[in-house]
Amino acid sequence: MSSCTVELRGGLYRDSVALMQISRTVAELPGVTSALIAMATPLNLELLPRLGFEPLPEARPDDLLVAVRADDEASLAAALARLEELFAARALTSETVEHPPRTTRSALVRSGAPLVMVSVPGRSALVESMDALQAGADVMLFSDNVPVSEEIRLKEEAHRRGLLVMGPDCGTAIVGGVGLSFANVMRPGRVGIVAASGTGAQQVCALLDAAGIGVSAVLGTGGRDLSRAVGARSSLDAMAMLDAHAGTDLVVMLSKPPPSDMAELVEAAAAALSTPAVVGFLGAGRDDLTALTGKVLAALGLPPLEPPQWLSPLPGNFRHGAVRGLFSGGTLCDEAMVVASDLLGPIRSNIPLDPSWALGPDLKAPGHLMIDFGDDQLTQGRPHPMIDWTLRLERFAEEAADPDCGVLLVDVVLGFGSHAAPADVLAPAVKLATESGVAVVVSLIGTSGDPQGLQPTALALQAAGASVYLSNAAAARAAAALVKGTV
Repeated sequence: MSSCTVELRGGLYRDSVALMQISRTVAELPGVTSALIAMATPLNLELLPRLGFEPLPEARPDDLLVAVRADDEASLAAALARLEELFAARALTSETVEHPPRTTRSALVRSGAPLVMVSVPGRSALVESMDALQAGADVMLFSDNVPVSEEIRLKEEAHRRGLLVMGPDCGTAIVGGVGLSFANVMRPGRVGIVAASGTGAQQVCALLDAAGIGVSAVLGTGGRDLSRAVGARSSLDAMAMLDAHAGTDLVVMLSKPPPSDMAELVEAAAAALSTPAVVGFLGAGRDDLTALTGKVLAALGLPPLEPPQWLSPLPGNFRHGAVRGLFSGGTLCDEAMVVASDLLGPIRSNIPLDPSWALGPDLKAPGHLMIDFGDDQLTQGRPHPMIDWTLRLERFAEEAADPDCGVLLVDVVLGFGSHAAPADVLAPAVKLATESGVAVVVSLIGTSGDPQGLQPTALALQAAGASVYLSNAAAARAAAALVKGTV
């Protein structure tokens, strides 16, 4: 008989990134069937009944919620013991400080740190970020659900002080050679990247690394930065900073397609830099990320790159059916839909290219579809799908069992913050799918230095029966070609 515990721990705060990692670690322990370690916000409390736990109406947002279910008492006890070890490890640094600072500003005054990563609930992000800016530090704002008005206020303050706000909802950056949040291991180089897309920046990094090129910095801006309301404030400031940086010989700016006036503003700013620049706005009729990287290499006077690929033969019993894409990266999903729809026509999605192609709340539809599992609606109270494969693996098995599915397309993003061994969890599912006649195509986003191991991950997935591509665009074309029967 299964055993479970649901408890509240008052006055114990942990940031969302730390809790994502802890939840994933506990959920993967032997015998654990579900685990939710999170702050008791309304959104997280709504998840309790869905996971089979009793509701907690007395909970407050500043309570820490611990909900764990296991197969038996022994597994539950082991999970809770491991949880305490994880909490103790996280607290060790602050507990060894005799008088820990009580505010962001006092911590900065003590440490002299030039940059602060803010990962608090969106309603609290303004105070902490403003505190950091007024102390003279740049800010990487990981938090989402920050009002646009507060984003503008922060970015105006940063500009006034000659600082930078990366975000809100900024998940990728490399500053001073250090990867922040979801970032790949990159060698030092002279290409500086400004990106309103985290996984878009990671794809470009992966392709540059394959060409032997490093970066001076990767500066995220947040997905709303190029909206008319925000006015590209961080993008313009970040490009200017890289232009003034002696270690940057080429500036790359990439984003999903902004409004035309914002595109013109950014392109004009890029053209005015003293440093050469390459600008790429992703979307229909535009360069994909691989083509954009080719332009970067050409600007550096380097030959074109043939991105590596690790191919497997088609299953002998291959069934010609629809392509089903299961993504952790929103930009990667967008790019795959743009590429594949040129060959296949409409592709249904929760982030559709056309509103008429939108999936319903159940995310089900006949025919071709691609789902961004990293969309905010699917990550509320859950670790990001780069960390936790649970939802994607469940859907992977479901699609593989659907006789109308012919090709499964999935991204695997390596680097800091992502799952430590994605091939271990995905390869068994790939093997089962290919044995049932479904072709599996993997877009593998990673570099030679990533801790998961780019080559070992690719070879493990290839051995399981997947065809693996370093280029997401190439993976999408391959998936569409299989469906069309042109391979």
